[in-house]
Amino acid sequence: MKVKTILVSQPEPKVENSPYFELQQKHKVKVDFRPFIHVEGVSAKDVRLQKIDFKNYTAIILTSKNSVDHFFRVADEMRYKIPEDLKYFCQSEAVAFYLQKYVVYRKRKIYVGQKDFVDMSSLIKKYKDEKFLLPASDQLNADAPQTLNNLKVDWTAATLYKTVMSDLSDLADVYYDVLVFFSPTGIKSLFKNFPDFKQNNTRIAVFGSTTQKEALESGLTVNIMAPTPEAPSMTMAIEKYVAKANKESK
Repeated sequence: MKVKTILVSQPEPKVENSPYFELQQKHKVKVDFRPFIHVEGVSAKDVRLQKIDFKNYTAIILTSKNSVDHFFRVADEMRYKIPEDLKYFCQSEAVAFYLQKYVVYRKRKIYVGQKDFVDMSSLIKKYKDEKFLLPASDQLNADAPQTLNNLKVDWTAATLYKTVMSDLSDLADVYYDVLVFFSPTGIKSLFKNFPDFKQNNTRIAVFGSTTQKEALESGLTVNIMAPTPEAPSMTMAIEKYVAKANKESK
């Protein structure tokens, strides 16, 4: 069946050269964006209930822009003056670059990984005697605890923000040929908002094995999967599927 409309369960990209816009123009499909989940901050009071005191830590591990934003937000709420010698371990260059929103880069001790959490192992290993704080969401990726435990460092996770399912009631009567998901929580949000959802002719695209697992366990048929050796990105996987489906439907 031909694909004419696609709903991506993420915010609309802010860059003009997004592959989604290229996909839209090349294949004459309508691509809409709507986050199925969003992030909410945890209050300083709730952070204290976790027995977290920022002054007890000498290094911060930052894995995302959200972790940066919420670390500095909670520090501000706690009236915690961040020491200049605090060490920042950033999972990627993008996170390190974003850190400049809050600190003067050249005056801070900042260490940058390649991309994945495991990539930071060698950096963290050099500073094994530090006391590490890991600002995280309520859905902490298993890679982080496993890596830090293997390194035998002194570390603590602090839940500073949580992932919440968005209200999608305005989409009740809207139909899309393809729904695109990037996390298990996105799938859960679909069924929380629409408990009677029937897939029928809707194609489901998923990114990652955990999202695929959630989709299958929810009774969905996965039609588009990424990443794969042939399609390392979601847009490549969608384009491959759309090109084939629309060609066969002519």
